[in-house]
Amino acid sequence: MKTSPRKWRRIDLRVTNWMAEHGPLLLRWSMGGIFLWFGLLKFFPGLSPAENLAARTVEKLSFGTLVPPDSLLFIALLETAIGIGLLSKVFLRGTLFLLLLQLIGTLSPLLFFPEELFIVFPWAPTLEGQYIIKNLILISAALVIGATVRGGTVIPDPKIADLGRKRIEMEKRGVVLRRTYRRAH
Repeated sequence: MKTSPRKWRRIDLRVTNWMAEHGPLLLRWSMGGIFLWFGLLKFFPGLSPAENLAARTVEKLSFGTLVPPDSLLFIALLETAIGIGLLSKVFLRGTLFLLLLQLIGTLSPLLFFPEELFIVFPWAPTLEGQYIIKNLILISAALVIGATVRGGTVIPDPKIADLGRKRIEMEKRGVVLRRTYRRAH
């Protein structure tokens, strides 16, 4: 039995609509859960494989004012707060700000400790180097979550999305669009 192109389009539409509706929420929840989990690990010395590098990075970033074990406690509190904020959606703007600062901080070992993060600089990262470089994906994910803070959403229909982009461009140029409401008779 052969499936018609029309049926494939309907299936594709359902799948993409489902992803657009649920993707941002699942992204926020998965990031929140991982940050909470990894943050909690840092409260227990020896459980996080990245704790040594993370503690030394915070020490460098704080110009020596936060040294281990205080630097590890700082990271544990920060990551746990970010996880709770993402999961609960409470103070989401502030949470995203902390998240972006934390992620920028996690990229800084690339500058501070490149000899530890690459087998052959800059092409062959170590396992820790790969772990850090993957944080670029988390920065992008934070930007997607941030785009929904004001109630925005992902729009899977290109025609509707194009109308939204045109409206944004008009508003940037100072054109005020008025909403018209029809009265019920």
